Order: sequence, then structure tokens, then C-alpha cells
Amino acid sequence: MRSNNPVLNRLDEAGRVEARVLGSRDVEPMTVDDVVVRTVGLLLVTGAAAAVSWAVIPDAAWLGAALAGSALASIALVLVISLRAITNPVPIVGYAVLQGLLLGVASRAFEQVYPGIVVQAVAGTFGVFLGMAALYRARVIRATPRLARLVIGTLLGIAVLSVVNLVSYLISGRPGLAVYSVSGEVGWLPYAFSVVAIIAGAFSFILDFDLVERSVRDGRPRRFAWLSAFGLLTGLVFLYWQLLRLLSYLRR
Repeated sequence: MRSNNPVLNRLDEAGRVEARVLGSRDVEPMTVDDVVVRTVGLLLVTGAAAAVSWAVIPDAAWLGAALAGSALASIALVLVISLRAITNPVPIVGYAVLQGLLLGVASRAFEQVYPGIVVQAVAGTFGVFLGMAALYRARVIRATPRLARLVIGTLLGIAVLSVVNLVSYLISGRPGLAVYSVSGEVGWLPYAFSVVAIIAGAFSFILDFDLVERSVRDGRPRRFAWLSAFGLLTGLVFLYWQLLRLLSYLRR
């Protein structure tokens, strides 16, 4: 049966092609441990790049470019890697480095205005992740086709609206759905947009866990663990960005 998760469908297609090419040749299957190790490794790379950019790159003049570059580059890389089911670690590690550099610059700018906000955002990100993992493990929330359609549709809508809003902001200077500065007044619309994005980001982990579980059960090759780890990393980075922005709204 086909899934409503487009990444999973791409994996299914890649698996069938590989099966025809390899024939009966033995291929070492991926395990949950493979995904955990690669996810932790990508998080360490992201954290190291963030630490370097925090300490080295000047902040004031780079904040706008960091936020804009993160939004555009992330969407492009996520779409290419996910829809093409790329399992090569080079572009995936490259994404981790890029996000780390941008996160470091932006996080330091927010931290200077709102001391302690970075720790709060990090704690909130991993708290949500662990909470969704517990709910998935207990089978309280399942990756049903309806949930997959709802989450993926919402995330795609957020991505499109974010790009449109960013372009509009660069042209007109009006924030709209998201406020890109670290200070200033915030209307109700950015609050609502951030809350919806956080909820969608949290439920995207359910689809990621389902992807990992199905990949292991279907005996996909070990290299597909990179794609699963990439999905978890993108979810964590997206959630961190949204929590950081919402926390800054609340503290203004």
C-alpha cells in the first residue's frame, strides 16, 4: 500500500528500483540504532557549526541575511533531499552545517536582547520531541493517512506562506505573518502563525517515527538511515526556529 507521506513513497520507489538492480545480493538492512547514531551525529555537527558562528560571525548586520538565507536555503534543500530520496551523507551534512551557521548567528542576536531565550528554545524543542516520541511509542498517536495528509498539507502551506511573507517583507518592510526583527510590537497574526507551525512541527515527528519504523521493518538498506536522520534533524531545526520566534514575541 502507498503511504500519504511523499518521502515514504519515494523510499518505496527507491527500494523497488534497488531490489531490481541488486537482485538477490545481500544488503545490510538499517536499524533504529543506525538512525539514532546518524541523528546524534548531525545534531553535533549542527551544534558545532552554531558555536563557531556564534563566536566568530558579526551579529548585527548579519541577522536579516541569516534568517532570510535559512528560510530559502532550508526549503530548497529539504525539498530536493526529501523528494529525490537522497541518501548521500554529503548534502545532508552540508544542510546541518548551513543550519548550524545560521542558527548560531540568529540565536546570539536573540540571546543578547532576551537573555536565556536560547536555553528555553532548546529545552522546548527537545521536550516536544521526547513528548511526541513517548506518545508514538505508547500508540496514543498513530501515523494514519488522515494525519499524514493534514500534517504534510499544513507544512507545505507554511512553507509557501513563509516564502511569500519573506519576499513581501524584503520588498515592503512589513512583517506580516512573521516578525523577523528581534524587537518591536507583534500583532495577533504572527502569534497564530507560530502556534500553528509549532503544532504542525510537533506532529511531523509522528510521521518521521513511522518512516523509521517502516524502513526498519521493510529491511531497507543501511544507507537509508541517513534520510531518516535528515527528516528528524529538519523537524528539530524547524521547531527550534518557531519556538525561538514565539518566545521572543512573548517577551516583548
